[in-house]
Amino acid sequence: MRSRLFSLAALALLTLATPLSAATTYTGDRIDGVKVVDRLEVADLPAGKTRLWFRVLDTSIGQGWYIPVVVIKGAKPGPKLLLTAGIHGDELNGIAVIHTLAETLSPDSLSGTIVAIPGLNTPGLLHSTRGFTSDVIGTGGDNLNRLMPSVPHPDEATGSPATRYDHRIWTQLFVGNADFAVDLHTQSRGTTYPAYIFAQTGEARKIADALKPDVINMDPGVDGAVENMLNAIGVPAVTYELGAPETFDEPMIARTLSGLRNLMITRGMLAGKAEGPGKPFVGNAIGNVKSPKGGWARLRVKLGDTVTAGQPLFTVHNPFGDTVATINAPRAGQVLSLATDPRIEPGDWVVRLIWWDDTLPCKADGCPPGPFPAE
Repeated sequence: MRSRLFSLAALALLTLATPLSAATTYTGDRIDGVKVVDRLEVADLPAGKTRLWFRVLDTSIGQGWYIPVVVIKGAKPGPKLLLTAGIHGDELNGIAVIHTLAETLSPDSLSGTIVAIPGLNTPGLLHSTRGFTSDVIGTGGDNLNRLMPSVPHPDEATGSPATRYDHRIWTQLFVGNADFAVDLHTQSRGTTYPAYIFAQTGEARKIADALKPDVINMDPGVDGAVENMLNAIGVPAVTYELGAPETFDEPMIARTLSGLRNLMITRGMLAGKAEGPGKPFVGNAIGNVKSPKGGWARLRVKLGDTVTAGQPLFTVHNPFGDTVATINAPRAGQVLSLATDPRIEPGDWVVRLIWWDDTLPCKADGCPPGPFPAE
C-alpha cells in the first residue's frame, strides 16, 4: 500500500497534468449501437441521457475491457454527482440503484449532471469475485478499491493490469467529472451490513446525513479507496454499504434511491423539501468478534442491536449440535455486521461491532460528541 504522502503528491501531479481543454474522446467504435469513448468530459455532452462504453484496457486475447457509463445532464446548470458501483465484482445492489435511477430520473427535472457508472470492475463482475480477476482462472485478484489513482511508474512497463485499469478510470472518467460522489458497495460474500456509510470529513458527513443511513462511521479511511482519494483532491465523497453481496435486495435498493434523491434536493439538483438526517448511529471505531473454534455458528443478535459488554453474541456447535463455545461481546457497542454463512473456521469473525471512542482523532466539523449527530 502506498503511503498517504505519496498518494497526495501523486494526486497533485495528476490534477496538474489534466489538460484544461480536455474533451470527450471517441474511439469511433460502437457496441450494440452505443458509442465507445477513451475519455469522458461531461461538459461536451448535450442535455438528456447519454449512454457510453469506456474502453479501459486490452484483455489477454487483445479485445477490450469495457465499462458502461450513463450521463444524465439536466436542462439547467448545477453540480456534478458521480455515482459508482461494482468496483468489487460480488457487490451488486449499487448496480440496480444506478439502473433504476437512470431509468426513472428525467433530465428536465434535473439541475446539474449525474455521471453514473454501474459496474467498474468488469472482470470481477464476470467472475463474481471481489478482486480484479483479469486472468483466465478468475480467482483472487487485486483490490481495485485500494489502488486509486495508481500513478504509473516512470517505467510504465512495470505497471500491473490492475494499477493500469485504476489509473485509466481515475484520469479518463473521474477527474473533472465530479463535484461530489457516492461509491456504492455491499458487504463481502458470507456477510451482511445495514445501510452503512463511511465518511472521512465534515463535508462527507453532510452527504452521509442526507442519504439517511442506519449507521455512519467517521473514520480516517483507507489509502487508495475511491472515497478517500476523491476527498484528497477536494471532491467530497462517501462509501455507502448496501446490505449483502450477490443479490438485488429491492427494499435496500428503494431506500438508497430515496436517499440519493434527498441528497440531490439538498444540493439543489432536484426541486423539493429535503428530509432531515434521522437518527443514524454514529461511531468511529469498529472491531471483529472472532470464533476460537470451527463449527456451526448460531447468532444470538441481529443487525442494529445495541449490546453490552459480556452479552452473548453467538454460539458454536460441533457436527452433533453440541454447544462447544459461547462468544460474548468484549465491549458495549452496536452490531454493525454479521456472518450469514454459519460454517466457520477458527479465527473467522462472526459479529462486527461499532462504537464511539472519544480518544480517537476525528474532524470536529464531522464528528458529534456522542453516538448521535447534534440536533
